[in-house]
Amino acid sequence: MTKQADIIIVGGGVIGSSIAYNLLHDGYDGEILVFEKDRIYEFSSTPRSAGGIRQLFTTAVNIQMGKFGIETYRSFPEKMAVDGELAEIDFEQPGYLFLAKNNEEMKQLEHQSILQNSYGVNSELLNKEELLTIIPELSIDDLAGGLFSKNDGYLDPYSVMQGYAKQARHLGAHYIYDDVETILSDRNGVQGVRTYSGDIYNARIVINCAGPWAPELSEKIGLPIPVVPLKRQIIQFDIAEPLSKKLPLTVDPTGVYFRHEGETIISGFSEKVKPGIDFTWKRSFFTEELWPVLATRVPNFEVAKIQSGWAGMYSYNTIDQNAIIGEHPELNGYFLACGFSGHGMQQGPAVGKGLSELIRTGTYETIDLSPLRFERFAEKDLVIEGAVV
Repeated sequence: MTKQADIIIVGGGVIGSSIAYNLLHDGYDGEILVFEKDRIYEFSSTPRSAGGIRQLFTTAVNIQMGKFGIETYRSFPEKMAVDGELAEIDFEQPGYLFLAKNNEEMKQLEHQSILQNSYGVNSELLNKEELLTIIPELSIDDLAGGLFSKNDGYLDPYSVMQGYAKQARHLGAHYIYDDVETILSDRNGVQGVRTYSGDIYNARIVINCAGPWAPELSEKIGLPIPVVPLKRQIIQFDIAEPLSKKLPLTVDPTGVYFRHEGETIISGFSEKVKPGIDFTWKRSFFTEELWPVLATRVPNFEVAKIQSGWAGMYSYNTIDQNAIIGEHPELNGYFLACGFSGHGMQQGPAVGKGLSELIRTGTYETIDLSPLRFERFAEKDLVIEGAVV
């Protein structure tokens, strides 16, 4: 069976759904098909993320995307409402806090703050005593201070994804729950896709938003991308003595992060793992890797009970740990939106808007995403981000 479309999006998570929504919202009147192989999103990267939304980055393009994400999510329930039903995403803004252990790290945070402030981000450098105004229970003896952004926070990733998808469908996008086997092309460029069920869908534009499966899809057509899937575990636990204030998403100097999830706490860490799709999680990850750091940093965490855990996939860019966005230089009509290295949820709104502009008008208008083009690897014009969690 062969069907016709104008744009095919492979991957119906937050990135793919944001692109579909933005295209249609901005006036694109062509036929958009979104392919998602996981109908219930059980193994999708979006709902398995930690849900952090921040502006505390060290590069201009990431700061701007983070700021755009904050602005979008603040008004998301109303803007994404369908038939009067609000798209609630549980967005809270208790802030984001990076902790520093010495003066050298504080100098780095100071440089970051100056750049962030120049883009209108209200980040502030705190000395060690000022950290206690944010987290009164924090152990600060081995800290020099930190960098805090009060407008940052966290949300429910699954609800964001569903909000985008529901609006995209409302505006005319069609979701097809089938697995794309390969992208079809000829000497003129992209021609469409073929699914594992044997169906062919013709389109002159295909956007690869397949997350951890994006590298395999691109490899099949002879256009490898420097992205590998890496497992990231998250543990949810309860504590005996509640904290006095809502936690910002806090990043310890060790790389261990923690935040509130309702009345409980979630925590994770970018452990060293071999590339591959793996959704197993282990309690030992908490007892051996997380808990020693957590209990030292916040005494309330010394008595903790694991409630649950899960693992998701980082689509890890092995060269500069930043997203790859835009049209591939070697295949007309083949667009990439992958390799987010854990930042897909927070950058989804800006990527959707940016690719909508690029596809409809041929240029970026709201935020210049060209630093994230695929060509940067060959040009040695990398985007070096210093705040990767």
